[in-house]
Amino acid sequence: MGESITLTASDGVSIGAYKAQPSGKPKGGIVVIQEIFGVNHHIRAVADLYAAQGYLAVAPALYDRVEPNFECGYAPADIQTGAAIRGKTDHAKVLLDLAAAVKEAAKGGKVGVVGYCWGGTLTFAAACHIPGIAAGSGYYGGGVVNMAGDAPKAPVIMHFGETDHSIPMTDVEKFKALRPEVPVYVYPSGHGFNCDERGAYHKESADLARSRTLEFFAKHL
Repeated sequence: MGESITLTASDGVSIGAYKAQPSGKPKGGIVVIQEIFGVNHHIRAVADLYAAQGYLAVAPALYDRVEPNFECGYAPADIQTGAAIRGKTDHAKVLLDLAAAVKEAAKGGKVGVVGYCWGGTLTFAAACHIPGIAAGSGYYGGGVVNMAGDAPKAPVIMHFGETDHSIPMTDVEKFKALRPEVPVYVYPSGHGFNCDERGAYHKESADLARSRTLEFFAKHL
């Protein structure tokens, strides 16, 4: 369903991306933001899922500036490697790359952004700082508690797992208090509950979060 494309950011740097087309006229565009594991099999599958729902989906390879073409799985060593590469990224330049993905996704209409883990944090950042976004749905983005002073310019919803050892519920509550206009959903699951390739996968939570996200995008895109 999908294809590899090249995006060019406003500073002239090109990165790769995975693009999935719907079968008919797009209902809108969706930017799918990766976890720390690159645009791997799972992220491509997520893009395919949104394309199957009628959206033009674009998943930018946000590591390409520091580690081109990187992708990995979910073994402990992969987590360490992915985290190390994420640490090399420049947040401002990542936002430039996301803006290029938003521009590409806009060929399908209004643009929504959905992201997971690091991508969940970036979803909130994108809604605050990147023009042209109509809605965002962020999954287990622990970094948002440190960005709660930023005001989203588009409607956003957030999803967290109540047994997520990397994101304390105290952080979730702090974020809710600082950004009361952002709906926050908590599920009986841990970190990574949306990914059916991880041991933390929790189908009931994933299905419910996806249905909420699709309903949210249907409303705003």
